[in-house]
Amino acid sequence: MPEGLDRGDTAWMLTATALVLFMTIPGLALFYGGLVRTKNVLSILMQCLCLTAVVTLVWLAVGYSLAFDPTGMEPGVVGLHAVIGGGARLFLAGVGPDTLWGSIPEVLFFAYQLTFAIITPALIVGAFAERMRFSAMLAFCVVWLLVVYLPVCHAVWGGKGSLLGDLGVLDFAGGIVVHTTAGIAALVACLVIGPRRGYPETPMPPHNLTMTVMGTGMLWVGWFGFNGGSALGATGGAAMAIVATQVSASAAAVTWMAIEWVRVGKPSVLGVATGAIAGLAAVTPASGFVGPVGGLVIGIASGALCWIAVARVKQRFLYDDSLDVFGVHGVGGFLGTVLTGVFASSAFGGTQADLSVARQVALQLGAATAVALYTALLSWLILRGVALLVPLRIEDDHEGQGLDLTQHGETGYNL
Repeated sequence: MPEGLDRGDTAWMLTATALVLFMTIPGLALFYGGLVRTKNVLSILMQCLCLTAVVTLVWLAVGYSLAFDPTGMEPGVVGLHAVIGGGARLFLAGVGPDTLWGSIPEVLFFAYQLTFAIITPALIVGAFAERMRFSAMLAFCVVWLLVVYLPVCHAVWGGKGSLLGDLGVLDFAGGIVVHTTAGIAALVACLVIGPRRGYPETPMPPHNLTMTVMGTGMLWVGWFGFNGGSALGATGGAAMAIVATQVSASAAAVTWMAIEWVRVGKPSVLGVATGAIAGLAAVTPASGFVGPVGGLVIGIASGALCWIAVARVKQRFLYDDSLDVFGVHGVGGFLGTVLTGVFASSAFGGTQADLSVARQVALQLGAATAVALYTALLSWLILRGVALLVPLRIEDDHEGQGLDLTQHGETGYNL
């Protein structure tokens, strides 16, 4: 056994890696698949499945190295390496089974971070579901991964010398890196591509809420690996992250249900499922820094604010974020990032002693805003660039027939 390797940490991270991959396939695929109409169910499953494969190859070739290789970084010096890694780890060069990242094999750290890189662009596809050309989706997601996800990932999690990490920004498991970037890109994409035919006049209810609830459960359980695994070891901190995650998801689900029950008269299954995902997204940046009370407050706040974003703001401005990626992940991730600055403080049961709440909140807000603006601009440019090569959306008659048949030559159900 290599010196410094911890078998307990390694065992937990192997499990966490499997849990996070399980979040995309099948968790997110089923969650999204149930929300679209029957004629588009295979297309959304295909997008999640194919992105898993394509992102894996991009991550192996260049992604991991550009996100985490510290070659050339000088602590305290703001330069190119503050926002992007070096090239020493291309195709995992120099990484063998005995190469360590802390107390775990580096190849395991590679695999764990790969699962984050997979789910982030997969989240975005929910915003333009049922109308984007498959080839355009692939081109957009690959370029977006390279020019948005990798620099943000490195700037936050790249270690000493990384831009936002050195400033003291707290993002335990991806409130900025995953949810803010995905949510903002989703909003830009649905605005650029335009609404589905008939939106909002034509009802477009989910075709299979049973499938969506199954996906919700898989995402919820998988999130224990997402947040608990970000401790990178089998520690008390990992356990507390899991508890905060469970509490936040539960509080957000109950909050969403209560609001819906009062305003509509009936609690919906879809509302509880969406509320749970909102709470999971919001607690992600805070999970390793807060206690149960922090998780509770973040869950309640995200359940309420994300409900407003989905049920009021979206209807007011009529943007067709098909599966509410911005309203849940963008709003929830941004909110959780800001509230991390409050509840990470030991005064509120968090892990950070001597934390200036006002300063940290300002830092969290500034970082999340800067990343949101960067993501919005680059996402718009990528979409415009892809549109020069291939139309972003399918033809009107193909949209009427559905993406399953027109893009993939198959149908999800033999009716």
